[in-house]
Amino acid sequence: MAVTIRLYISLILLSGLGTSHFLINPLWNIRKRSLPDTVVNGIEIYSTKINCKVTSRFAHNVVTTRAVNRADTAKEVFFDVELPKTAFITNFTMTIDGVTYPGNIKEKEVAKKQYEKAVSQGKTAGLVKASGRKLEKFTVSVNVAAGSKVTFELTYEELLKRNKGKYEMYIKVQPKQLVNHFEIVADIYEPQGIKELDADVSFITNDLMDVLTTSFSGQKGHVSFKPTFDQQRSCPTCSTSLLNGDFIIRYDVNREQPGNVQIVNGYFVHFFAPQNLPVVPKNVVFVIDVSGSMAGQKMTQTKEALLHILDDVREEDFLNFILFSSYVTTWKENMVQATPENLKMAKDFVHNIKDTGMTNINDALLKAIEMINNAQEMGIVPERSTSIIIMLTDGEANTGESRVDKIQENVRNAIGGKFPLYNLGFGYDVNYNFLEKMALENHGLARRIYEDSDASLQMQGFYDDVANPLLTNVNLQYPQNTISDITQNSYQHFYDGSEIVVAGRLVDFETNSFVADVKGHGALNDLTFTEEVDMKEMEEALKEQEYIFGDYIERLWAYLTIEQLLEKRKNAQGEEKENLTAQALDLSLKYHFVTPLTSMVVTKPEDNEDSEFIADKPGEEVKADQISHVYATQLNYQPPSNPYYFVDGDPHFVIEVPQKDDALCFNIDAKPGVVLNLIRDPDTGITVNGEIIGEKEPSSETKKRKSYFGRLGIVDPRMDLQIEVTPQKITLWSGGRRTSFTWMDTATITQNGLSVTLNRKKNMVVSIGDGVTFVIVLHEVWKKHPIHQDFLGLYTVDSHRMSAKTHGLLGQFFHPFDFEVFDVRPGSDPKKPDATMIVKNNKLIVTRGSQKDYRKDAGHGTTVSCWFVHDNGSGLIDGVHTDYVVPNLFYHSPTNF
Repeated sequence: MAVTIRLYISLILLSGLGTSHFLINPLWNIRKRSLPDTVVNGIEIYSTKINCKVTSRFAHNVVTTRAVNRADTAKEVFFDVELPKTAFITNFTMTIDGVTYPGNIKEKEVAKKQYEKAVSQGKTAGLVKASGRKLEKFTVSVNVAAGSKVTFELTYEELLKRNKGKYEMYIKVQPKQLVNHFEIVADIYEPQGIKELDADVSFITNDLMDVLTTSFSGQKGHVSFKPTFDQQRSCPTCSTSLLNGDFIIRYDVNREQPGNVQIVNGYFVHFFAPQNLPVVPKNVVFVIDVSGSMAGQKMTQTKEALLHILDDVREEDFLNFILFSSYVTTWKENMVQATPENLKMAKDFVHNIKDTGMTNINDALLKAIEMINNAQEMGIVPERSTSIIIMLTDGEANTGESRVDKIQENVRNAIGGKFPLYNLGFGYDVNYNFLEKMALENHGLARRIYEDSDASLQMQGFYDDVANPLLTNVNLQYPQNTISDITQNSYQHFYDGSEIVVAGRLVDFETNSFVADVKGHGALNDLTFTEEVDMKEMEEALKEQEYIFGDYIERLWAYLTIEQLLEKRKNAQGEEKENLTAQALDLSLKYHFVTPLTSMVVTKPEDNEDSEFIADKPGEEVKADQISHVYATQLNYQPPSNPYYFVDGDPHFVIEVPQKDDALCFNIDAKPGVVLNLIRDPDTGITVNGEIIGEKEPSSETKKRKSYFGRLGIVDPRMDLQIEVTPQKITLWSGGRRTSFTWMDTATITQNGLSVTLNRKKNMVVSIGDGVTFVIVLHEVWKKHPIHQDFLGLYTVDSHRMSAKTHGLLGQFFHPFDFEVFDVRPGSDPKKPDATMIVKNNKLIVTRGSQKDYRKDAGHGTTVSCWFVHDNGSGLIDGVHTDYVVPNLFYHSPTNF
């Protein structure tokens, strides 16, 4: 029997280069052997290379890891790569003993059916999930035979965005294992010439300084980091790695002209970033949520950020504050200039902000728009100035006008396209999709402010991005009848330190020159910038094949076009949305990009059978450290690495906390007949309740009667849907129709967004629209057993698709949360140590234990290690377990939370 070892090779990759992290997490109780320092649990990673080629801001990244199984049994090797959310995976291959298994990009719907089949069979998923603020993780595994070699190679591409005057590549280096050959190499080619290039390494030592090289000359730049095996050691005799920290590459280009046009093989790209222009005075209204939910740390951090922002406001600017809770209040009736006296009064006002009441977003934004319009009409603000609104909220509209579509309509009509709206969503209780849509349709953008110790710095950082407008109403124009398929070419603002990028296709290939005109309003006058490109000179200048990869401008154009189509799609409806989707899908398939519309399918060998894993890109609204919509089928493989949320057995609740690579568990003791709310999403109404049943007789050993879930009820009021599941039968009510099955049936029902698959005497899979999927496992016992009886288990898939307000005994854990475990010590059972845990501001005594995941094998299950929280989850669950008791199986009124 092969031993499965979980080997994690994690490479965090951000903004065009990667972050490398190797996490070795062997299963518990695997006995170590005396092996070389390069071998951990039988697996040797003998080479890891991160190679990045950047040509004109477009980054092409290849991550390659080679490993060999030095053990005498087969091992499961996991390859984890964390890459930027803005990047598109373009290829993945596995090479096993010289045979390469390539990836193919397919439409996502093609992969979805394979995924649902995999879930119904209890198979696991290779996955892409959100990982922190800016990353998403790609994961895949393969079973490697004794003595065999495996090579993983992942390729992804993205356009580097200029921010605060620099292009930045961030690499998080954390191998946690010595690697025979480890290297990071970045080659940069910029036709404008490289102005500056540097690398900042947090873990640098005198020895490592010799292996870090940074150089640039003319149009070429090079960064290399190749530590020897011994230089990686944390001490001369240690087998642990010193490489642990941040590796950051920053660069910028020469800007002798305001813009730069490049043309290759019938495609052009225009970079525009003028320098040394006077700042356009701005009129900014800060619209701040001061409802009760902002109390405490959020309000403290918001005030701190506003005070720092006031220190940076220019005297030429005008400003005002609008506070909203149940009511809307203003600091001043009209916009006021940022004189020293007014700034002092503004700081006093911020100091005295207090939280109270509910959340009236509609009235607050309409008041801000009215204030700016009045200031412009009355001549209070300079004629040559620009206006912006910055709103910060941590919740959803719940008083006044609370319909999000109506608020969007009111704001859109009031602004009338005259100035942008920027929305900051504080934490995860906001309706971020609503904030993003409203910002995008008003020429702004949305940004999430993460609840963390640096929240105030996040707010200040956003303001810094928009603090210095250099141009307004920027329009980039090109020769008519010579171009087509152009990306966005008009922008309401150009901010200092940023860059506008426009790409398109050439129609007239015979032209000898190409002229680009840019017009915009400056602080003093209207400006026009003209750039003419000689086509022959351009061809000669771009013959640096050593630094250039393929048709990079064509791929840059495709990347930018897809990105903008997907953004437009967020606010589109009906036929327009269908057309945008079709265009983005066609380009994604043509250029081999994994986007939110496509999936990558890789067929790999597994115990003499072919199996497929399917990976797709998370959607825009994904909670940090939560699993995304990504799928894989892997035959003959246990599923320890997927985030899981389930309740099964006596009843055991098991919650994975992905960022900890660990799980928590607790039991609920309730009497037979009690119905408990397991999951409830107040936004959709989707609810799952479970009724407790007991053993026929108490156990002779414990004298205690164990309890289980004997009935489950699923409700979706939007579909007029109710499903009752018992160990005997399944009954479905939908639209007034009733359908019944027994567990002896094998059936599939698909109607109106509902998909139900029944696998005979094993499990059933319920998928509701584009939302969550539930897997219900049947546990059967001998009918004449004197004690036990049949019961059910509930497993959730795609829990991130439920809203941030989802609650219930299980549902409350779909939101990100953190815990710390320390002081691990012997417990009453020598095999189960005790520890102290801090979670939700509670200090608990927990015990290391294990539970069973029965998705694949309802008879024996797969062992899941977890920290057990005693006393019905006290201190871990919100409130007490009796708060979750509901009157009946289909009860779906609001809970106490």
